[in-house]
Formats: sequence, C-alpha cells, structure tokens
Amino acid sequence: MKSKGIFFMAVLLSGCPGPLQNEPSFSYPTTKKIDLVENLHGLKVADPYRWLEDLDSVDTLTWIKAQNIVTFSYLEKLSVRQKLKEQLRKMWDYERLGIPKKEGGFYLYTRNDGLQNHNSLYITESFKNESKLLLDPNSLSNDGTVSLMDAVLSPNGKYLAYSTSSGGSDWRTWHIRSVKTFEDLDDKIEWSKFSSASWTKDSLGFFYSRYNEPSGDSLEDTNHFHKIYYHQIGNSQGKDQLVYERKDHPNWGFNGFVTDDGRYLIIQVNQGTDEKNRIYYKDLQANDHVVELLNNFDAGYSFVGNKGPIFWFWTDLEAPHGRLIEIDIRQPERNHWIELVPESKDTLRKVSAINYNFILSYLRNAQSYVEVRDLQGKKLSELTLPGIGSVSGFQGKLDDSETFFRFSSYTDPGTIYKFDLETGERTVYWKPSIHLDSSAYETRQVFYSSRDGTSISMFITSLRGLRLDGKNPTILFGYGGFNIPLIPRFSVSNAVWLQNGGVYVVVNLRGGGEYGEKWHQAGMKLKKQNVFDDFISAAEWLIEKGYTSSQHLGIVGGSNGGLLVGACMNQSPSLFGAVIPIVGVMDMLRFHKFTIGWAWISDYGSPDNQEDFFNLLTYSPYHNIQKGVEYPPTLVITADHDDRVVPSHSFKYISRLQEAQKGSNPVLIRIATRTGHGSGKPVSMQIEETTDQLAFLSHHLKLDLHY
Repeated sequence: MKSKGIFFMAVLLSGCPGPLQNEPSFSYPTTKKIDLVENLHGLKVADPYRWLEDLDSVDTLTWIKAQNIVTFSYLEKLSVRQKLKEQLRKMWDYERLGIPKKEGGFYLYTRNDGLQNHNSLYITESFKNESKLLLDPNSLSNDGTVSLMDAVLSPNGKYLAYSTSSGGSDWRTWHIRSVKTFEDLDDKIEWSKFSSASWTKDSLGFFYSRYNEPSGDSLEDTNHFHKIYYHQIGNSQGKDQLVYERKDHPNWGFNGFVTDDGRYLIIQVNQGTDEKNRIYYKDLQANDHVVELLNNFDAGYSFVGNKGPIFWFWTDLEAPHGRLIEIDIRQPERNHWIELVPESKDTLRKVSAINYNFILSYLRNAQSYVEVRDLQGKKLSELTLPGIGSVSGFQGKLDDSETFFRFSSYTDPGTIYKFDLETGERTVYWKPSIHLDSSAYETRQVFYSSRDGTSISMFITSLRGLRLDGKNPTILFGYGGFNIPLIPRFSVSNAVWLQNGGVYVVVNLRGGGEYGEKWHQAGMKLKKQNVFDDFISAAEWLIEKGYTSSQHLGIVGGSNGGLLVGACMNQSPSLFGAVIPIVGVMDMLRFHKFTIGWAWISDYGSPDNQEDFFNLLTYSPYHNIQKGVEYPPTLVITADHDDRVVPSHSFKYISRLQEAQKGSNPVLIRIATRTGHGSGKPVSMQIEETTDQLAFLSHHLKLDLHY
C-alpha cells in the first residue's frame, strides 16, 4: 500500500494569516465542514467538503459569492493589474483569420477584428470576390456567453449546420441556416455533445451524435449511451432517425462522418479517452447494416479517406509512432492489409488525402515536420518550415488541388499559407500584424534528465541575450496526459509576459503525445508519478542552470494540467513562487462520478479498483494537502458552468488548502460565472481572467513591467 505523504483527516480552520509587507490584506471566508468519512478499500477517508458538490444549493452559492469577494478584493489591489489589462487589450487587438475550408463551391472562414468576443463566420465564392458575413455569433447573446462551436456547409452549398454553446457548456444546440437568405430554418437539435455534423451527399440532412436529455442536473449528471442520429432538413428533432446505438455498452461514444464520395458512413467508436478505438461503417448507397470493420480495441485507428472500397487509415497498431495502412473492405482480413508508410522515429499525428496524395504531419522532437507522398506511399517532397513551430490545417477532399495551413510559434500568431499541390507552390494567404517584435525573442529547445534518467524536452522562450542570474520571473507550463502534445503555439497572455521580460517555458512531459503511444503510456495510470517527476525535475533544472529561482518560478496548468500543478505543489511546496491550477481535476477519488469524468479512467485508472485507488490517493491534490505546511501563493481558477471538470473539484481543493495553510501566502479561488471549461469563452472574459492570472504571477514572482 502506498500511503506516504497522504493527508486523510480533516483539520480545523486556523486563524487568518496576517499580510506580508506590501501585500494586500485579506481574510478567508469560513467554510463549514461535515462529518463524512467513507471506508474505501479498507481505508477510512474523510471528505468534509462533499457538500460543495451540490452546485446549486444555497450554501454553495453563498460560499461562491463569499470566496469571489475575497479574491477580487485582493486582485484589484495589485498595483500591476490595470497596466497589465491595458497591455493585454492592446496585444489582443489584432485582426485574426481562421484557416479557410472549401465546400459546396464556397470558402468558409472565421474573422475577428481584434476585440470582438467571438470570431464571425464569412463566406465567399472566390478570394477575388467580396466576402459576406454569414453568421455573427456576437449577436447571439448580450453578454457574449453564447458561442459558435462548429459550422459545416452542405455539399451543395445551400445550407450551414452550426452548433452553439451556452455559458461554456459542452452541450451543443444545432441549427440550420440558409446560405441564400442568411436566415435560420426552424430546425433545432438539442442535447448533442462531443459531435460534429456530417452531411449526406444529397444535402438533405446530416448525421450527428447526442445523449438522452439529462434527467437531473445537466451540468453534473454522468453522460452515457451516446447515439448517432440522422436529421433531415425541415423535420423536428423528434423525427430524427436513430442510426446506431449500443445498449450493451453505455460507455461507448460514436462519431459518424460521410466519406467524400458520399458512399459510406464511417463510425468511429471510442471508449472514454482510451486511444484504442474501433471503426465501423455503413454503405449508404445500399442502405446496408453496420459493418464492424476494426472491432478489437487493439490500437488507435483514424480514417484518412477512401477511393471506392479502398480505405486508408492512420494507426499505431504495432507502431507506437504511427503508420499509414490501406484496407480493401472487400478483403478486410489483416493478412490483406497493405502498409503504405511505415513507422519512423518521428511521431505521425495526422494524415490528409488531398489531390490524390497524402499530406503527413509529423512531430519531430515536438516540432512540426510535413511530407507529401503519393497514394502508394512514395515520398514526393518535404514542406520547408520557417523554424521552431507547429502547423495546422491541411483540410480538403481527395480531388481538391489546393489546401491551406497555418504555421505559428510562441512569438508569432501564425501565417496562413495556400498550398497548391499541383505545382508544389505555397503562397501567403494571411499574415497578421501584432504589437510584438518577434525578432527580439528566441525559443530554445533543451533536454534534461528526469528523476529516473529519462530525457525530457523543454522549450524556453525569452528575450534574446537572457542573463542566467537566477532572477528571471518564469512561467513553467505543462500538461502530460491523454496523448495530447504540447507544441509551439502563440498565446496573447504569453506574449505580454515575454514583452515584460518574463521567461515562458513549456515542458513535454510523459503522458503527452509528443513521442508516440509508448510516451503516453509511460505517464498514465500506475506510472502517473513519472509526469510529476518530469515537471519537478524541469523546475529544478531551470533553477540549477540559472534561468530562475524558486521565488521567481511560477507553475501553471489547466484541466489535467491543473491536476499536474496541484500534485507538484503538494510534493514540492518550497520549489515554487506561485501556483495557478486552472479547472483542475483535484479529487482523484470521485472524478468518475460526474458528467464525462468516467471517460478518464483510461488515463488515470479507476478509483473502484483497489490498486488504482491507492495509486490515485498518493497524488490526489485534494487528499494530499497537509496541515502546517507553508504553501506558495496559489490562485485556483474555475467556472460555475464547467460540465467537463465540474467546479466542485476546485471548490473542495481550495477549502482544504485554506484550512491547512501556514503563514501568509494567499491561497485564493477565482470562480467565473456563465462560462465553462474554456472553449467558446468570450474575449472580454478571457482578458479579465488573463489579467488576474498575470497580475497574480507578476506580483509574486517580482516581474517589473517594461511597458
């Protein structure tokens, strides 16, 4: 049994700490405790703040209000706050365009003039013609809390299926808009989640996925029994045709999409967040039954495209870094499969089939690398990229001759290129102008050893000629989970931090997707401690090399990254000068009991399994806070409408942290209203939240504002 360093029993709230010199004064609200102790796998575990899981109770709402009063009173007194807000607004105020998508004879793209809450959707037949505003999501609500999440044109270009989210929820509502009149039809589809829309070739309707309408709280109830439906234009949702469900597998999720030729409906079957999935298909022309093509959950598979009955798939079967295979569905047995592109030392993340070629997007040491190959897998060319950065895009159909992609970095929001696959020529389609001199900064990739000797990659971005005197205010950011890679990308908040002389560091932890499936598995379930060791070792390396020191080092992470920084703070509280866990998974014994939390068992393990339970208990942020420890200044950030990582994780965590804290370092929680896990958040809210994050970090890490 692993129990070292675990704090099980509740402790009484001590007196409020006094302020440090030049520190804004505050006192914590009194948080009630209940006598709740459970026997879990033979161990008594206290959960005195369980009552905060009832998000709509009067007690919880009163507690939220009291915590926000304390937090915002503190933040508003920080001298750097207003200046940072001005800098953020200026940096954010630049025109942004989305990567164009071609469909139905039109190009569809998003645009933001700078400070609009949401990107607007534009449409044009040619970039030589004037674009028209097809949909302005800023008009959908007065406060900007209704956002556009997805938009798909019909093959004939007559209709737009688009989904919206209210208050940042993962729930989606689908609408249909006429491209001719720019007006919505009466069609309305609700209770869709984790789904796009895929039109049939005749443009009469589309496939989508949904859950049953929740019987209780839509922001907390668990999500089971995903289903695929077909919606025909003009029908009410009650008439939608159920296409596929599995009553015998409540945890299976389905995503259906129609092949470019309109012949097949591809059904991707997932079980939670497990990388292993299944692929089924339905012949729409024959209106045939669903065929279980890849049905073993033995690997990850991603449909790339098809040429008649010849299907192409990315897979990591017997290839942790990924490879490209061909399956003839008339002879689907494995001995008939053809390997078109074998596994390499680089990690193959995505394959697109365009212009009867494959565009393969790799990660080479967490940086983008792109190849073009023919349909037999023969290499035709490499795409030369400007430097350390990442690419996105490469959408299109098999018979398209062009595609678009974006290249971005930590100091460049990204240039969009048009790529002509007939000639191999790429031309600049859009290059934004921002209030940052990118040439003044540099990004270095370094490698260091984690505690077990594993080599870990880390990107360090700073002003050129940085002095390694240990005094540089530094943000260390990580994630380390769910096979998600952290690659060079631009962020307005990071740009402002850099502009003021700060250092920004991203570490490629085990558990992520930078180095293939083995890298992912090395940081999941019983090996999750590797992720925390990697992160703590990164902090120690930065201090040892003189980049920063503990009092100048802040750690930040969101969602699974919130778990990361919460666990690392508990394990090495004196190592950090400030900590910001954002919408974090903080109670590792109950994460599976709310909304889609059960899906994370594939990465974390199950609290219902004894071996997993004791492993989870060794690092669960909520359960490992200890009385009498001086924890660093901490600002927990969550949202009252987060229905992915429910806010009770953060509520319970901060309650125990405030109770246990020794000394005067503030431990606060900022609770946003009418917003969720992060997607669809209006720019105005992003600026306010980012201002508070940077103000907190700047104050405690001693960042001197340069502008």
